[in-house]
Amino acid sequence: MIIHPEIDAAASKKQKRLEHIAFIMDGDGRWATKRGMPREYGHTVGAKVFRRVAEYCFRGGINTVTVYAFSTENWKRPAQEVNALMTLFTTYLKTGMAEMMKDDIRIRFLGEKTPFDDAQRRLMEKIESDSAGNKYNLNIAVNYGGRREIALAFEKLHEKLQNGEISGRITEEMISDELFTAGQPDPDLIVRTSGEMRLSNFLTWQSVYSELYFTDVLWPDMNEEEVDKAVADYYSRQRRYGGL
Repeated sequence: MIIHPEIDAAASKKQKRLEHIAFIMDGDGRWATKRGMPREYGHTVGAKVFRRVAEYCFRGGINTVTVYAFSTENWKRPAQEVNALMTLFTTYLKTGMAEMMKDDIRIRFLGEKTPFDDAQRRLMEKIESDSAGNKYNLNIAVNYGGRREIALAFEKLHEKLQNGEISGRITEEMISDELFTAGQPDPDLIVRTSGEMRLSNFLTWQSVYSELYFTDVLWPDMNEEEVDKAVADYYSRQRRYGGL
């Protein structure tokens, strides 16, 4: 289990309890290619792993899970792969998300919804509305880019200044309140699979004090044991937030 007596003891002494974990789910295509399968197959397997990992985190006492499912840059991939990803996304909107909501999971989508078709947007909005009262928080970043998120926040603040809704200096809190993650805690831990060691435009504003964990494991091979390793590593660190 993620939360066990040894970890709880460590947390009480030197580390803030892990409330929000985020995953950069990387390596689906490489995992499939290594097995002589099309990249699309890797995404299908990766989607199943996403659900298992998220639910394991919730069972282990973590209240918020964020996953990087599709970035603004991913539209540049070959059309066949993008179409397969959109088909998979629609399938999960229709079935997988409904099943997760039954487990008391609140689902929110981070990113601009305009590039998606009308049916997908309606499904996303219905899922967000129907799950709003649930206990656990699952953020799915789709058509998401950290820089774009910040730019949009400033656009909203500029409009409010122009309309007289706000005045004076722009504060960090005001910016945070305009992000897709408004009202949620920043991620305590960000895990990236596949061996790449960068954040790739993910939670750019929110990750300033996040602990980072990189693993060579490809996302479809991610399992409960690997999640436990990341969480144990988190609790072995001491977060200073710029202090001593």
